Amino acid sequence: MSVRRLAEVQPESFAFTQDNLRWAEGQIAKYPEGRQMSAVIPLLWKAQEQNGGWVPEPAIRAIAEMLGMPTIRVMEVATFYTMFNLAPVGEHFVQLCGTTPCALRGANALKEVCRKVIGEERHVTADGKLSWLEVECLGACANAPMAQINYDYFEDLDPASFEALLEDLRAGREVQPGSQTGRSCSAPFGGDTSLTDETLYDGSRVGAWRKRFEGHGEGEQTSPDKAGRPGDTTRPEAKSSADKRDADAAPGARASDRSRREGQPYLGSGAQPTPKTDVASGSPTVGTSPDKPADPGVAPVEGAPKTGKDGKA
Repeated sequence: MSVRRLAEVQPESFAFTQDNLRWAEGQIAKYPEGRQMSAVIPLLWKAQEQNGGWVPEPAIRAIAEMLGMPTIRVMEVATFYTMFNLAPVGEHFVQLCGTTPCALRGANALKEVCRKVIGEERHVTADGKLSWLEVECLGACANAPMAQINYDYFEDLDPASFEALLEDLRAGREVQPGSQTGRSCSAPFGGDTSLTDETLYDGSRVGAWRKRFEGHGEGEQTSPDKAGRPGDTTRPEAKSSADKRDADAAPGARASDRSRREGQPYLGSGAQPTPKTDVASGSPTVGTSPDKPADPGVAPVEGAPKTGKDGKA
């Protein structure tokens, strides 16, 4: 990165306009007490905007005082970020991308146009209208070569269209940002090569899609809705939901399923299973397998044979 220094000629003072001051106070209020310095970048940006595209040294001192920061801290921010211009620029500030994708597509020829129409980098034309600077990638590689002029991108440039653009800006004529060849966004030159079937967009395919469901599964589905979806009863998720509702409505159904899994007959809601008698001990086995005696303390079932300690009746 090149060394960034403040311009030799500086204004005597700087103060925000009343509107910009209210805006700056609103930015500062976004941060908690003691953290006001977090607003330094938006305040520098607003100062640059008010001052015709560059940040003067008095603005740096004024912002430092507003935020309670040492002046050198604000100076560090202003000299580090290249989006802050430290010297006067033209009314139309041209930032020409010279990174590899743009260079491969003719950016070097555009630099010669800048030298011809404007002069060397950082030079402001006598009428104050134009100045330019070569910058790193601006993120429009698919539309190279390109340039950012103030807040707008101008893409798909060539020497002829670029020179005409600069002359229009100097003369105050209206210009059109974006691609200078008329293509849409970053679509390929020569027109689209995919999704070109008009029926994808005229609605005819939606009607054909609805017809696939007409008469399907008669007697099982309701009529399709306005959006062309099949009836609720034919959708798997609807059937699953209906089954769940049936199960919730009949608790006994869940109980019978559990009885089948445990190998016991289902006797209905509220009924108790008939106790079985253990073959070895003669003890009733309530809710257990035949080869496992009931737990001690289980009351014998009325009518069951009584046994002694030796297991005999």
